[in-house]
Amino acid sequence: MNLATWPALLVVDVEGNGTNPPDLVEVAALPIRDGRPDKGSAGWWLTRPNRPITPFATRVHGWTNDAVADKPAWAEVAEKVRAFLGDTWICAHNAHTDYRVLGAHLPGWEPAGVLDTLRLARHTFPDLGKYSLDKLIEHMKPDLSEAPGVRHRATFDAFATAQLLTAMASRYDTWDQLVAAAVPPGLPGAPEPERDPTLW
Repeated sequence: MNLATWPALLVVDVEGNGTNPPDLVEVAALPIRDGRPDKGSAGWWLTRPNRPITPFATRVHGWTNDAVADKPAWAEVAEKVRAFLGDTWICAHNAHTDYRVLGAHLPGWEPAGVLDTLRLARHTFPDLGKYSLDKLIEHMKPDLSEAPGVRHRATFDAFATAQLLTAMASRYDTWDQLVAAAVPPGLPGAPEPERDPTLW
């Protein structure tokens, strides 16, 4: 597949404060250009959540309440994030989560489509068994030497997801085949089910 012919696509990752529903703490959006992640034009936002970051969330991503105490509230950056995301395609690992959280924080926002590397990996490697980001990194060994930050930070995870996406996409001949394998039913961009021509 010629990845350079893809529509505009952002690989996104979000980190929350650990509450349910979560407040956003960190958002990364990494463009794919000519089949490669483009760090030079990536978007990144670190915000102070309305509710404190829980100890559990801190253990996962490392952000503490002290670290974000002087950061802007979500309301101060929301329109910048909305403008950056626009109506392009997005991709995330376990994309239902990122799509749902971003949608809750950006009312009215709707991407052109949503690729899910978790769904894509299950289709690409049906016998792998586990499909966490760590498991896929271990299995596919993408080049993460230029990944910003550390694992479980939004910038690192978006970069890793982008590398996994492009590597798996090379196994498909067309964009439509990739979409059929990677877009979860019910999310934007999902192929319409074929109608039975005998029914009318």
